[in-house]
Amino acid sequence: MGEIVNLNKVRKARTKAETQAQAKANRVSHGRAKAQTLAEQLEAERQRSKLDQARRDDD
Repeated sequence: MGEIVNLNKVRKARTKAETQAQAKANRVSHGRAKAQTLAEQLEAERQRSKLDQARRDDD
């Protein structure tokens, strides 16, 4: 005979695992210091500006 499994406990465990995975992803994306976020924004703006400066005009 197989082991008896309470399906309600399995569903709750699966939901809890999914919730924890989502929380981990949110901590990674939103858990940065203000200075780090600002530095990344400045770097992105610098790269965007550099790309615009290298753009060729096709006339």
